[in-house]
Amino acid sequence: MSNTEPGSLLGAADIRELAAALGVRPTKQRGQNFVIDANTVRRIVRTAEVGPKDVVVEVGPGLGSLTLALLDAAASVIAVEIDDTLAGALPATVEARLPAKAASFALVHSDAMLVRELPGPAPTALVANLPYNVAVPVLLHMLDTFPSIERTLVMVQAEVADRLAAAPGSKVYGVPSVKANWYADVKRAGSIGRNVFWPAPNVDSGLVSLVRRAEPVKTTASKKEVFAVVDAAFAQRRKTLRAALAGWAGSAPAAEAALVAAGISPQARGEALTVEEFARIAENKGHEPKGPEGAHA
Repeated sequence: MSNTEPGSLLGAADIRELAAALGVRPTKQRGQNFVIDANTVRRIVRTAEVGPKDVVVEVGPGLGSLTLALLDAAASVIAVEIDDTLAGALPATVEARLPAKAASFALVHSDAMLVRELPGPAPTALVANLPYNVAVPVLLHMLDTFPSIERTLVMVQAEVADRLAAAPGSKVYGVPSVKANWYADVKRAGSIGRNVFWPAPNVDSGLVSLVRRAEPVKTTASKKEVFAVVDAAFAQRRKTLRAALAGWAGSAPAAEAALVAAGISPQARGEALTVEEFARIAENKGHEPKGPEGAHA
């Protein structure tokens, strides 16, 4: 980050001034909280280990505080923004603040959940301050759609960070934990206070690091089949897997047969299983007569 031009990053006054000029009020509906602290965005870029060879995709750049810090460190940045006003203003902010890197910046004006391709070279990293209400689906969609993303660092609500990074056996281990682990090794990478945002949210935030698995989960089942088991197991998380997977398997005895064949106790609960164990259950579906393929509990 040594080559950051003085004053190129946005401070609190800059953010408010930009917002006022654009007539922007952060909206609850989109979960918008703008980062107003330059030290925080520097810390995020440092924690994400973004370097001069990286092509970074950023989701929800807002007014551009993190975008500028990323652009200064990376080869190039592709920002995905759904908001019409913010998307319209961002290229001018980059041009004004980091003119030397403006050619290395691309904007995709779209809902991140609909993005299937990005301009330029394939992204190597995903770094984003994700709105709470869409954080998990957006994260999983980007990891699934862009296998070239090797490293991810996202800032999310602390509770979501805990869920994503939870290990089997934890009370907060659930669907996001297992699905994120299908793609990556996941860990908490720090906490972020409320005072670095405008408006200040009424919850703390956390950083989550995801490093893509060197080897995919070894299984003959498809991702869709494995995720169907995960969804069924946690839809009724207090029940034993024999009961929770009855709808998925077609009946409780069929669920038990699949579990036994996978080497898993029918009395276990979903929160105790690794992603590899869920994959084994998916592989063993059909050891007994079953209902419609892919039926969910």
